[in-house]
Amino acid sequence: MDAAALAQAYYDAIDDGNYEALADVLAPGFEHIRPDRTLSGREAFVSFMRDDRPRTDTRHVVDAVYEGRDGVAARGRLLDTGGELFAFVDVFEVGGDQITGLRTYASSASSTAGNTSSS
Repeated sequence: MDAAALAQAYYDAIDDGNYEALADVLAPGFEHIRPDRTLSGREAFVSFMRDDRPRTDTRHVVDAVYEGRDGVAARGRLLDTGGELFAFVDVFEVGGDQITGLRTYASSASSTAGNTSSS
């Protein structure tokens, strides 16, 4: 699976609540750096997404994917039934057939007219 397909599989797994599929696309040493926290290790990340994530009624809409040498960046929006919660840019690092790292940049509440920046 190429880097863009891995990124899409990541979003699909989260949006579908398919945590087994999510674990499959992440390397054991996966690390996610986001504005509000850093999650180190595949198991810690999957556990957070399954058990502790503040919002599970959301979906990711990817507006653009930019391919790089060692991964991809995806620009998109996180939506719930009421509309857009925030905009994001995710930078995926890929090694082999798995995502090894992810850095998320998200718009702040002040820049999106009251929306939040935690997913």
